Amino acid sequence: MAKNLVIVESPAKAKTIEKFLGKDFKVESSFGHIADLPSKELGVDVDNDFKPKYIVDKDKKTLVKKLKDLAKKADLIWLASDEDREGEAISWHLAETLDLDKNKTRRIVFNSITKSAIQKAIDNPRGINYDLVNAQQARRVLDRLVGYELSPVLWKKIKPGLSAGRVQSVAVRLIVERERDIEAFTPEASFRINAEFSTANGEVFGAKLPKTFDTREEAEAFLKKNLQAAYAVSSLDKKPAKKSPSAPFTTSTLQQEASRKLYFSVARTMQVAQRLYEAGLITYMRTDSVNLSPEAINEAKQAIVSMYGERYSKVRNYKGKSKGAQEAHEAIRPTDMTLQQPKVERDQARLYELIRMRTLASQMADAELERTNVRISATTHEEEFSANGEVIKFDGFLKVYLEGKDEEDAEEQEGILPALKEGDSLRNRYITATERFTRPPYRFTEASLVKKLEELGIGRPSTYAPTISTIQNRGYIEKGTIDGSERTYRQLVLENNAIKESTLTETVGSDKGKLVPTDIGMIVNDFLVENFANILDYHFTAKVEKDFDEIASGEEDWQKVMKDFYKDFHPNVVDVEENADRASGERVLGIDPKTKRQVSARLGRFGPMVQIGTAEEEEKPLFASLLPEQSITTITFEEAMDLFKLPRKLGVYEGEEVEANVGRYGPYIRHGKKFISLEGGESAMDVDLDRAVELIQAKQKAEAPITTYEGKDVTKGTGRFGPFIKWDGMFINVSKKYDFDDLSEKDIAELIEAKKKKEAERVVKEWPEEGIRIEKARWGRHTVIKGRTKAELGKEVDISKVSLEDAKGLLDKKKPRKKSK
Repeated sequence: MAKNLVIVESPAKAKTIEKFLGKDFKVESSFGHIADLPSKELGVDVDNDFKPKYIVDKDKKTLVKKLKDLAKKADLIWLASDEDREGEAISWHLAETLDLDKNKTRRIVFNSITKSAIQKAIDNPRGINYDLVNAQQARRVLDRLVGYELSPVLWKKIKPGLSAGRVQSVAVRLIVERERDIEAFTPEASFRINAEFSTANGEVFGAKLPKTFDTREEAEAFLKKNLQAAYAVSSLDKKPAKKSPSAPFTTSTLQQEASRKLYFSVARTMQVAQRLYEAGLITYMRTDSVNLSPEAINEAKQAIVSMYGERYSKVRNYKGKSKGAQEAHEAIRPTDMTLQQPKVERDQARLYELIRMRTLASQMADAELERTNVRISATTHEEEFSANGEVIKFDGFLKVYLEGKDEEDAEEQEGILPALKEGDSLRNRYITATERFTRPPYRFTEASLVKKLEELGIGRPSTYAPTISTIQNRGYIEKGTIDGSERTYRQLVLENNAIKESTLTETVGSDKGKLVPTDIGMIVNDFLVENFANILDYHFTAKVEKDFDEIASGEEDWQKVMKDFYKDFHPNVVDVEENADRASGERVLGIDPKTKRQVSARLGRFGPMVQIGTAEEEEKPLFASLLPEQSITTITFEEAMDLFKLPRKLGVYEGEEVEANVGRYGPYIRHGKKFISLEGGESAMDVDLDRAVELIQAKQKAEAPITTYEGKDVTKGTGRFGPFIKWDGMFINVSKKYDFDDLSEKDIAELIEAKKKKEAERVVKEWPEEGIRIEKARWGRHTVIKGRTKAELGKEVDISKVSLEDAKGLLDKKKPRKKSK
């Protein structure tokens, strides 16, 4: 038995560390937290100083027993979870849950998984830092209080199944407010003047007028002033300039740059970075620090000098803007600056290269530039054209790296100008006056949302990826494709001393892959902002993060922070639950000309819809679901009335009526009792009978029996969990070991028999004559079943003592109650 037990939180991390330690060390993984708040209750005793109720999940109990046994046999236990607050809490839970002896327990931290870093950590152990533990507890408890108290209010006032969160709801607010700014934006037109000139040698370059004109008439008047004009260089101004490299990566800047350059989602970036860290290739990837260790700076310098020469090296020390945000002491960098191409899968290699180049560039010399501004005069008016150019005299850090830009930060690129001097005559090739419109704010990308959250001080490196994933998974935000609309604009062109005008078109408002709020996202946001302004306030959310930082540094008591928060928060929740009106995002669109009843759009039980009439009227309202591309906030009266034309009768096929309609899962075709979803981009308003027949035939072909087994048809298909076969009402998943496109009779028999055996094993008790059985629980409680009626048994129930009468009683309770007369 090894004398030393090392416990880390990740099996991949354990595998890497094991390579560096000798036979006296055994490395095991806790697979993250071994204890946490319960999932089905608040788990916080608000009346007892907000004491958390930590439990070991049933899935972790075997692991905990194993770790306890190993710990008892070891001479020393080394807790080696990550060096941030989350990692400190994992070590604390391990110490408490495993009941570790303090005298034989050591806490070690390292920001890279290398032999030298681990040996240094073992040589310098410490105790558990309870300030960091309390900072993590504070975040966990506060977020649990917000989620568990706000979410039921949303279920009651808007729709069941919704959720709220301290950081996620603020992120949604940012996206909703940006969308509202876009909707409210009114573009203003002006005319921009661009020109193209050539030198005596025939070299061509562009220039522009530094001013714009508000009207077409002003623009045309200016062009007329240029008829028969001669042009010359009136001034030429050259200035030296420098560009400096960006700091090495922090978590948020890595997420932003990987989004711009590699097109990774924030979650994907963190997954790939985690693999690189666990493989010992980069330092810890959750950090706000831009600092590099002296060893890393020296390694970078040696690499730069050996590859590019002494002139390209410049040692730099960077300072971060935020105080105490995370406890890691270095930026994200390669652990070995000389390693250029590690043997890893493609995405890891691409992200590693990005990190390596950014780190090298941060220690390189400035790029030296020469910027030139040329002014061009005309003989017929006083206005001067301007042209800008940029020449790189020394590339410096640009030799390896140039930081990406978000759309809103993109600068107009400067070109290279030909050799010019004052007084040079120029020939004008053409001048254009083009109508241009001011642009609305840009929608957020994942990268620009991370940047904004960081600017506001909301969340921390470890929260950005899960926050963005959560708001998309909840259906509050989606990565939308906005088609945009066509807009005409005018252009006047002066060429060969003649002015011509043309009308051109452009597509505006189109966006792809940007974060767009859904109807439910907007309604939830508006309700929360109206009723819980404090929680949704950007400054409040940032202040909470500062409170966590102060707890981590030992300057603040975490339970006091909880008390200060809860004394105002809880009464507010109670008040809103009792007194606030229900929210549905209702918009009144107009009056139905036939029935003279109100037409409105709102959120219904199954999603966004329009309705004719109100609940207060004697006659029941009429309802219609919105099409997938429609929104409560933008649908027009005419579009709403078109929806009531659904279902559209398309004709008859094989003796059964065919119609198109929209349901809770989108547009579909109904053929008799069969329902077939339309494909992406198809609309129930436009589909015709020919297309419907194509879909029906495809469905019939897919559902046609491929064989029979025991006299019953076998069909196959593909569902949300992959390929399956269906037999006797059972859906049987087909694993990758089978060729789904060419299933043999033997394969099918094997799959069916395995499913029958599995189903039989699930039955723990049955009364065949009554058609009643008790099945093993899949996720918790055992279930009594008769036909399609199911009733769960309590976890504490002894199955062996459940009688037929007990089972019938449970099933009777599940039967629908008869309506009273």
